[in-house]
Amino acid sequence: MRLASKDGRKQGEHPLVVVARRGNILALVGADASARRQGLRPGLAFADAKARVPQLEVVEHDETADAELLERLADWCDRYSPLIATEPPDGIVCDITGVPHLFGGEAGLVADMEARLKAQGFATRIGVAGTARAARALARFGRGGIVEPGGEAHALAGLPVEALEAGEKTTMGLRRAGLTAIGDLAARPRKPLAARFGDAMTAALAQLLGEIDRPITPRRPLPDFVAEQRFADPIGLMDDIVAALATLSQDLCKSLDRHGQGGRCFEAAFFRADGKVTRIELLSGQPLKEAGALTRLLEMRLEALVDPIDPGFGFDMIRLSVLAGDDMDAIQGGLDGRAMALVEVRDLLDRLSARFGAGAVQRFVADDSHLPERAARAIPAISDETPVGTWRKAGPFGVPARPLFLFYPPPLIEVIAEVPHGPPRRFSWRRAWFDIVAAEGPERIAPEWWRKTSDTRARDYFRIEDEKGRRFWVFRYGFYGIGTEPVRWYLHGVFP
Repeated sequence: MRLASKDGRKQGEHPLVVVARRGNILALVGADASARRQGLRPGLAFADAKARVPQLEVVEHDETADAELLERLADWCDRYSPLIATEPPDGIVCDITGVPHLFGGEAGLVADMEARLKAQGFATRIGVAGTARAARALARFGRGGIVEPGGEAHALAGLPVEALEAGEKTTMGLRRAGLTAIGDLAARPRKPLAARFGDAMTAALAQLLGEIDRPITPRRPLPDFVAEQRFADPIGLMDDIVAALATLSQDLCKSLDRHGQGGRCFEAAFFRADGKVTRIELLSGQPLKEAGALTRLLEMRLEALVDPIDPGFGFDMIRLSVLAGDDMDAIQGGLDGRAMALVEVRDLLDRLSARFGAGAVQRFVADDSHLPERAARAIPAISDETPVGTWRKAGPFGVPARPLFLFYPPPLIEVIAEVPHGPPRRFSWRRAWFDIVAAEGPERIAPEWWRKTSDTRARDYFRIEDEKGRRFWVFRYGFYGIGTEPVRWYLHGVFP
């Protein structure tokens, strides 16, 4: 790929090299075809390269930009297979098992990939083999190409021993021993080679020859179910996009139904003709396998995007995947109709979460703490997280023991009490005085000493009611006559 000049000056007249600091020297880390024809290879010192070819175009290496570009290309390659791994600085591995028939065979797939990458301005070298290491060696140290199953040993025999990528020390030792090509190593017994150069080298050789394979680690989790649609002419109208999603939803839900599964996490991936990939995630609070409901949720999710998807010159492929699923239980309706009502509530939560985002619709779950402010926390309403605590039961006559809403932090109040450790008879809050006519308590809550917190004193809680019937939840922090810190009163909540 040739670099485009930002200032508009003409490029391409001289060989192009990319340089970076390697230790104490400035070395080549990249070179175009013209520079390679004149013997300039990555790893060569820039001073030596300049001595060989005085007229050079020099560009400083930007590792961060290269890494970002490699990740974007890996996203783009996802159109060929969901099993993708990157091999920095310039390699991408795709597991295309079961895919080539969609392109008329492996040759058709390679041709399609090369044509699309060339249209984006990239020069590529693609190798297809039975193992990832063999394909990598063909692309990096050979001329690429397709190797028939079992033909790795013959196809790679002429490659240099550098194709093992076993390190400079091992490579130099092999060459000193007169082993300069992969074919030389393949003809030798493995045990003497392992004894001299290590098991790692012989394992790499076995992978090159297709004898064993090393599984790749995908950069993204593999979906449980996938449905995709390719377009001969890219689409860009929202009506066409929604129609495509409706078709994909039907195909995906048929697969889910056959396996007795429901989707909990969906992903819609939009592959633009210029290589950009946009992904949208959709969460469901219950296992979902109904195509109409999935289509409506996806449409609502698209409408609610802060940054709407930009089709550019159009999408040439759309993929709908299930990233996480769950067993789909049959719904058995009772005489009271509660089962269907629960389903309707879950459907409402799914629609609200799709419209406003999962974090905007929340529910409370009990937590394992006796401190009021820690006893409950908010989580997304569609989350299936299991609470670790239990809710406190109501007091006598169904009166709640604690108010539904708490002040955080609780405001400081001024209190007048008849006895030091008794309930308040009068208190001041927000510049108003409240006279207490009834009180219940105290409920003593000790601090959680096992947590790292500044809350180290016990609390005495009281439920109190003033002369106008307003009820409050207050607590005394600390004890009179114990310690040097003053005793304070706080208002923690108000009962409805």
